[in-house]
Amino acid sequence: MEIIKPRTLSGFMELLPGKQIRFEKMMEILRTTYASYGFAPLDTPVIEDAQILLAKGGGETEKQIYRFTKGDSDLALRFDLTVPLAKYVALHYNELAFPFRRFQISKVYRGERAQRGRFREFYQADIDIIGDGKLDILNEAEIPAIIYKVFRGFGLSRFQIRVNNRKILNGFYAMLGLSEKSGDIMRTVDKLDKIGAEKVKVILLEDCGLNEEQADEILKFIAITGTNAEVLTALEGYAGKNEMFDQGLAELKAVTANLTAFGVPEANFAVDLTIARGLDYYTGTVYETTLLDHPEIGSVCSGGRYDNLAGYYIDKPLPGVGISIGLTRLFYVLDEQGLLNPALPSAPADALVLPMTENPAAAIAVAETIRSAGLRVQLYGEQKKFKQKMAYANKLEVPFAVLLGEDEIAEGVCSVKNMATGEQVKLSPADAAAYIKNALAQTDCAVILEK
Repeated sequence: MEIIKPRTLSGFMELLPGKQIRFEKMMEILRTTYASYGFAPLDTPVIEDAQILLAKGGGETEKQIYRFTKGDSDLALRFDLTVPLAKYVALHYNELAFPFRRFQISKVYRGERAQRGRFREFYQADIDIIGDGKLDILNEAEIPAIIYKVFRGFGLSRFQIRVNNRKILNGFYAMLGLSEKSGDIMRTVDKLDKIGAEKVKVILLEDCGLNEEQADEILKFIAITGTNAEVLTALEGYAGKNEMFDQGLAELKAVTANLTAFGVPEANFAVDLTIARGLDYYTGTVYETTLLDHPEIGSVCSGGRYDNLAGYYIDKPLPGVGISIGLTRLFYVLDEQGLLNPALPSAPADALVLPMTENPAAAIAVAETIRSAGLRVQLYGEQKKFKQKMAYANKLEVPFAVLLGEDEIAEGVCSVKNMATGEQVKLSPADAAAYIKNALAQTDCAVILEK
C-alpha cells in the first residue's frame, strides 16, 4: 500500500495538545464571561442554503464563499456568524424573548488567500443583543464592558477599547455638504493609522474630490484627542448644527458615562473619532479593541450598533448591537508574539496515576478518589518500566504523578510527586486530592502573559 504523505491544508490551523488546551482555556473564559451577562449559547449549521448566506452578499463575499452543490441543492459554508444569526432570529421570531441575547463561538470559512495570521477556517466568538423595534442605548455601553471583562480574564491589562458613533461622523460630513461622499471619506480616514495624515489628505483631494478646505476640516476633526471628557467637550463645539450629529453626541455621552458605571477604567477605553467600522452595516456606536504594546496586531475585537439585522428575511425592524473576536487569529498572533503564558498548565490531566504492581485494582480506586474531587486524572495502564513511565509523565508535562506500589498499598497511602519541584509526599488518596487541588489553585491561570 502506498503511504500518503500527511499534510494540513494551507489556511487551516492545527494545534498540538499543549496549545490546544490553551486555546480551549480562552474559549472557556469567553463562554463563562458571556454567560455571566445573561447571553444564551447558540450554534447554527455550518452549511446553509447559498441563497440565505448571499442575501446580503455578492461582490467580495461571493468570491470568498465556499459554495458547492449536492443533488439539486445550492449550498455554502457559513462565512461569518452574523448572517446565520439574522436567519435564526427571523425563523424563530415568535419563539424568542426580546431583547434576544446570544453568544456563539464557532468556526467559519472563507476562501480567501491564506497568509500569515489569516485563515480559511477560523473561530469567531460573537455576542449580539437584538431588539424588537427598539433597543436602549444602555446595551451599547454594556458590550464594551463585556469586552473589558473578557480581556482581563485572558490576563491582559494594557488594552484599549476605542469607541465612536457613526451618527457623529455622518452628521459632521452632512455639515460639510459631503453626505454622498461620506462612505469614501470614512474608508479613507480608516487608513489613518497605516498611512498617516498626509497621504490621507492626498486621497481625500485626488480620489474623493474634496477641496483643500474640506480636507483640512476633516483632518482637524478626526485629530481631536485628549481625555474622554476633553474630546466630548470639543465635540460640543459642533453641536446644534445637525440633528444626526447631536443625536450621536448624546448617545456617545451616554455610553461613556455608563461604561464608567460598569466599572471600566478610563485607561481601557477612549473616544476615538477615527473609528468607523463596516461602512454600510453599522449605524450607531462602534468599537475597536487594540493591544497597546502591540499596535501592529491591529483590532482584536470589533463591532457596533446596527439598525436592522434581518431585513432580508423578515418584515420587522430588529435593531441590534454586537461584537466579534477573531479567536483563531488572536491566538495565532499572541503565540507568535510570545504572549501566551508558559506557566499555564497545558497537560490533559492534573495527575497521572502510575500503578507499580501487576494488579491495577488499588490504582483504579485511587484514581477514582482523586477524580471525584473534581480533578482531571489519567490512569497509566501500560506494563512498562518505571523509567519509561516517568518519561511519559515528563513528556505529558503533567503537574503531579501519583505512585502506587506494594508499600503504599500496605500503608493505605499513595506517593504524590510534584513534577516541577521533585518534592514527593505520602498521603491518603483523599488528602492527595486536596494537596493537588490546593497546589493547582495557587498557579497563575492567566492565558496571556503581559510583558
